Amino acid sequence: MKSAAAVLLFATSLSAQTPAKEIDQLIDREMPSLMAMYKQLHAAPELSMQEKKTSENVAAQLRAMGYEVTYPFGQYLEPNTTCYGVIAIMKNGSGPTVAVRSDMDALPVEEQTGAAYASQNKGVMHACGHDVHMTTLLGTAKLLTELKSKWHGTVMLIGQPAEEVVKGADAMLRAGIYDKFGKPDFVIALHDNSNMPAGQIGWFGGYFMAGADSVNVTIRGVGGHGARPEATKDPVVMAAEFITALQTIVSRETSPLDSAVVTVGSIHGGAKRNVIPDDVQLLMTVRTYKPEVRKRVLTSIERMA
Repeated sequence: MKSAAAVLLFATSLSAQTPAKEIDQLIDREMPSLMAMYKQLHAAPELSMQEKKTSENVAAQLRAMGYEVTYPFGQYLEPNTTCYGVIAIMKNGSGPTVAVRSDMDALPVEEQTGAAYASQNKGVMHACGHDVHMTTLLGTAKLLTELKSKWHGTVMLIGQPAEEVVKGADAMLRAGIYDKFGKPDFVIALHDNSNMPAGQIGWFGGYFMAGADSVNVTIRGVGGHGARPEATKDPVVMAAEFITALQTIVSRETSPLDSAVVTVGSIHGGAKRNVIPDDVQLLMTVRTYKPEVRKRVLTSIERMA
C-alpha cells in the first residue's frame, strides 16, 4: 500500500519538487490511519451496484478533505438502479488535469482468511483488492491537499462502482463524466497483484490489463422426463456441445500472436436428476486487448450459439 501511494503521488507531478524521502516520511506518518481505514473497508464489503455505504464513506472523507464532491454519479441501463459513482475535484491554479481512479465493489466470495478484520457481510469479500485501491486513493487525496504548494492544476478523483460486473465505468461515461468535469490530460490507476512481493511495483508500456465483456447465454430446448430423452430437446447436451465449441475460438480462430480468453464461469440448468429442463443459463467472461480481436470473439460466440 505504501509503494502504491508513493507511485500515485509521484505520478501527479510532485516528483519534480518533492524529494522521495519527504514523500516516504509523509506516507509513514499516515500508515497507521491508512491501515485502520483498509481494515474498516475490508470488513464491510458490498457487491457490485450495491456499494451504497462504501461510496458514502469515500465521498464523505473526500469532502472533509476539501474536495468538491459529486455523489452519487452515473447512470445504469437498468431501471430503478442507482449508480454509486464518486467524483471529487480539487482545483489548484492552471495546469494539467490528472485523474486518479479506484474501484469500490467486492466479490460474492465467502471469506475464510480468519483475519481479525474479516468480512462481516456473509458471502461477500474484498478478494480482488478494491479495499487496497480505495485506501490508496484516500491516502493520495490527503497528501495532495497537504502538498498543494508543490503542484498546480486540477486533480480529479474517481470512485468507480460495479467494476466486477463491467458496468460502473460505462455508467459514469454515459452520465457524461468528461463533459461535466472536463477531460483529464492523464488518468492514473493501479491494481494490486498477489503474484508480486509486497513493496514491489510493476509497470509495463502499452496494454497491461485486458478489456472485459460479460456475456449471458440461454440455451433453450424442450424439457421432459429424464427417462424419455427422445421426446425432448435437451438443452444440457446442447450447452455441453456449445461449451466445447467455444474452446476453438482461442485455439483455432485467434492468432497465436494475439491474446484472448473465453471462460464459462457459471452454468445453471435443471432442478432434479430425472427431469430434463427447458433451458440452461451460462454466464461468461471474455478478455481481449485489441478491438478487432474483441469483435471477432464476440461474433464467434454468437455464431456458435
